[in-house]
Amino acid sequence: MLSMIGLIGGLTLLIVFTMRGMNLLVAAPLCALFVALMSGLPLFPQMVEAGEVNFLTSYMGGFTSFIMSWFPMFLLGAIFGKVMEDSGAADSVSKWIVGKLGLKYAVLAIVLACAILTYGGVSLFVVAFSVYPMALSLFKEADLPRRFIPAALAFGSVTFTMTSAGSPEIQNWIPMDYMDTNQYAGWEVSLLVAAFMAIFGYWWLKRMINKAVNKGEHFEARENDPVLENRALPHPVMGLIPLFVVLAISFFFHHDLGTSALIIALLGGIITTYLLNRKYFSNVSNALSEGTIGALIAIGNTAAVVGFGGVAKAVPAFTTAVDAMASIPGSPLIGGAVAVSVIAGMTGSASGGQTIALPLLAPGYIDAGVNQEALHRTVAISSGALDSLPHNGYVVTTIRGICGETHKDAYGPVAIVSVIVPLLGLAIAIALFSIGLGI
Repeated sequence: MLSMIGLIGGLTLLIVFTMRGMNLLVAAPLCALFVALMSGLPLFPQMVEAGEVNFLTSYMGGFTSFIMSWFPMFLLGAIFGKVMEDSGAADSVSKWIVGKLGLKYAVLAIVLACAILTYGGVSLFVVAFSVYPMALSLFKEADLPRRFIPAALAFGSVTFTMTSAGSPEIQNWIPMDYMDTNQYAGWEVSLLVAAFMAIFGYWWLKRMINKAVNKGEHFEARENDPVLENRALPHPVMGLIPLFVVLAISFFFHHDLGTSALIIALLGGIITTYLLNRKYFSNVSNALSEGTIGALIAIGNTAAVVGFGGVAKAVPAFTTAVDAMASIPGSPLIGGAVAVSVIAGMTGSASGGQTIALPLLAPGYIDAGVNQEALHRTVAISSGALDSLPHNGYVVTTIRGICGETHKDAYGPVAIVSVIVPLLGLAIAIALFSIGLGI
């Protein structure tokens, strides 16, 4: 009982501290320590036998493993975003979009850019780093409140593309390890759900932005924003080519190299940006420095939250919660969706929700005769809902590390497009599968 109180209390504290803007490198380990103490978890490795669970090893194991896996991508992604910004390539593309589509489609342009890159296999984190400079410029041109930029980036990345049939993102591929399916499982229902989330989510996002504008909110410049007035800009095509280079390299090497393909893709994007636009750079050395600092802040915040998840998974209450999720009676689709969603929310990770729940759920559901394509698509969609609570790594990185916003100002719109809209899509998917569509 104390362990469960500690787990729920620690997660609640982490969400509260995050929303209040507390430094996550302080908040996450403090909350993890609370979880450990309430569960009677030994604090240090010297207090247990070799290999046994303890607070420090569990926290730092999660912290360091994330950095080890993702630091090259964070670093190169941040640098790519900065060279696109410093060269004027991002500003050139945004001005071209505004000229062709008009200011009222600025938000749509950002959403589509994120969707194309995400469905092309570029990591969610890298998409945010890559598109942010263009998003900032577009919001400035359209005089829209910049606190909605994280929501626009998240909507295009982690909703209707991340968990859809055919998506190369890991959230669509993990179920294949536990079921006899492929990445296009349940494509008929997936197509309908993706269309719903895209149309309804965009309508809601625009409605929120328009409401804020009508209340007098507008774009507010900051001291560290790039200043490009009275400056020659590269041709818009020279700004688009680096994005397509990243997309193409990632797409062609994704199958063989997995996430490591992003290292090659981002290096290609950085080199392409420099070669095509080198005469337009203001200070390439400063861009590299700012990109490096931005990457360190972003990955540090995210790793701090992942460390919390490492401790949460080590306490007895987590096992109890997972077992309870695995034994939910009724429809396997509902049971699987609830289990994956709740575990994803507890760990702050969509992929974490799947990798913990599916080994426990999938064999029993498959033996019971559940349609595997329907189960695949249901758990994929469900993993992309409650994972986007305030402590989620992507949410923290996008709001704080990339966009420089606070959770207080920016998380509300993010929650609507990345939690509520996917939950509605999940309900539609379960309903459609239940009446036999796509089965």
